[in-house]
Formats: sequence, C-alpha cells, structure tokens
Amino acid sequence: MRVISANLNGIRSAANKGFFDWLESSGADVVCIQETKAQEHQLDLLHRPEGWHTYFFDAQKPGYSGTAIYSRQPPDEVKTGLGFEICDTQGRWIEAHFGPLTIVSLYLPSGSANDEAQARKDVFLGELMPRMRRWREEGRQMIVCGDWNIAHKEIDLKNWKGNLKNSGFLPHERAWLTTLFDELGYVDAFRAVNQEAEQYTWWSNRGQAYAKNVGWRIDYHIVSPDLKDKIISTSIYKDQKFSDHAPLILDYAL
Repeated sequence: MRVISANLNGIRSAANKGFFDWLESSGADVVCIQETKAQEHQLDLLHRPEGWHTYFFDAQKPGYSGTAIYSRQPPDEVKTGLGFEICDTQGRWIEAHFGPLTIVSLYLPSGSANDEAQARKDVFLGELMPRMRRWREEGRQMIVCGDWNIAHKEIDLKNWKGNLKNSGFLPHERAWLTTLFDELGYVDAFRAVNQEAEQYTWWSNRGQAYAKNVGWRIDYHIVSPDLKDKIISTSIYKDQKFSDHAPLILDYAL
C-alpha cells in the first residue's frame, strides 16, 4: 500500500501546478491532503479525478486550513473531527477506516504568527496527546499522516541553532513528539527507514530556501508500533513543486 501525505497550501493552486496529473502516475493507494483552503462546493472534476473516492473536512472560514483523503478503494467508514473547537471548526482531522487500519490526514496548527497562535497550537497538542494515548491502549492500528508543524530533532531542520526559540522547534513541542515516540510507542515511519540528514519536506518562500535546501522536516507518517515492520520504503517527491511542502511517500506491506 502506497500512502502519500501532501500539504498543498491550496488544493486549487496545486491543481494548477499539475498535482493531479502527477497523482495519476504516483502509484498511490491513499493520499492525505492538508491545507485544502477551499470549500467542497468550490471543487470540480479537476479536483475529484476519476478513479478516486474523495472525502473532505473543510474549515468554517473560507480559504483556510482543511483536510482531505483520496483513496482508490472505498473506505469502510470516514470520520471527521476530534470533538474540540480548534480542530473541528478548522477542518484539521479526517480519518478513513480500511478494515482494522485507520489512516488519518492531520493538519496541526502553526504557532509561528504570534503568541496567540502558539497558545492555540499548545491547546491542540494538549487535546491530542490523551487521544493518542487511548488509541495505543486500545491497540488501534494507525497511520497518522500530515503536517505536524514540529521538527523533532536537530537533524530535521537546516538551521536548528537559530530556531531554538521559534515555533516548530520549541523544547516543549519537541518533548511532546518524544513522548509520542518513546513513551507511547508510536513510530516516525520516515526515520524508521531513512536516517540521513537534509531530508526536508517544507521550505520557506523567503530568499532561496528551496534552491539551497534550507528546510524543515515537519510532515510525517506517525504509525502504531505494529506497523513498524511493515514499512518498506520512503521518499520525498521534489521533481515538481506543487506548494511550499513536498509530498511524503511511504510504502507499506499491507
């Protein structure tokens, strides 16, 4: 099973840059999209290509946030939201169930705009952790794809020394991910098979960040531990540029 996570920073913009043409040749079985920045009624057949089952969770605010899941096979069930305001009003969580497997598209808030934005991000993290803990206790089989807006370790961003006090690399955010991995047992699927440096999925639009590969790895597949041995390979697709993020591709033996 090939699962792709892609923050498109606007699904209509990415479509104009050839995202859906690429998708047809990508070999994907499931695609988790973040930042659709559109309402479902604004999307046409270009954004709902033939051969895909498409599911959307829009933000209430037009042109903002939003997640989606595209799948070749119809899921058994699709659920949206987690039951708290910042998630559900902003369309930040959609999950599809395929037998025992749950695949999620998550768009975790950014805190980079100001202190209020960071506070909202921290609320989200505080709400999400006990849910992730409960799902582990229940033995739920999960692939949580998405833009987590946190670089975990120094290897995961180019200028880590200059970002120690910046949102996305704050000590408490990184510790939150460490708890997820070391205490709860979830697995960073990319790092399970690729430990190389300079493997980034997001680049600032300022300066020549993309050209110089001055980036951050903030897009993840975070999986339940039972899937660790099912991870076959991973790649970051950079042959074409659809947004300020690159699609993250994982192949699983499922």
